[in-house]
Amino acid sequence: MSELIEKDMEQEEDTQKDKYLTFLLEKDYYGIEIKYVTEIIGIQTITGVPGQAEYVKGIINLRGRIIPVVDVRLLFKKEEVAYNDRTCIVVVDIREVSIGLIVDSVSEVISIPENDVVPPPQLNKGFQNKYVKGIGKVGNDVKLVLDCERILDNDELESISSVI
Repeated sequence: MSELIEKDMEQEEDTQKDKYLTFLLEKDYYGIEIKYVTEIIGIQTITGVPGQAEYVKGIINLRGRIIPVVDVRLLFKKEEVAYNDRTCIVVVDIREVSIGLIVDSVSEVISIPENDVVPPPQLNKGFQNKYVKGIGKVGNDVKLVLDCERILDNDELESISSVI
């Protein structure tokens, strides 16, 4: 019986391998490994929580579950913009905590073979962009592949998860 469960889990991992949900922030496309994504919802009423970092916009009630919400623009030190009908919340599970990531718009789910994802360049000596895991080459375009495990460090994740 456990062999069947393991086989199902392996097949599920295979179908998610090299698949990324792509989204837009300003003019840049980013990708998140699909295995982290639980759902995509439209922007909704967000209740602010005092004492959180600027990029933590607050919490939402998603079918009875309280989900902390992070504005990815602010996390990446980009200019804040008003939300519109294209703005989405991508709900991801990071280390067993569900978090909503506010993005300008969701694009599509694409396959980027592992050999088409290269390490990000070292732009400044000693500087490493903690958010970007790699650069996905898709035709003539590039997608910045985010490292979901490093979007929030342990302290940030603990701080955010403490509001729920």
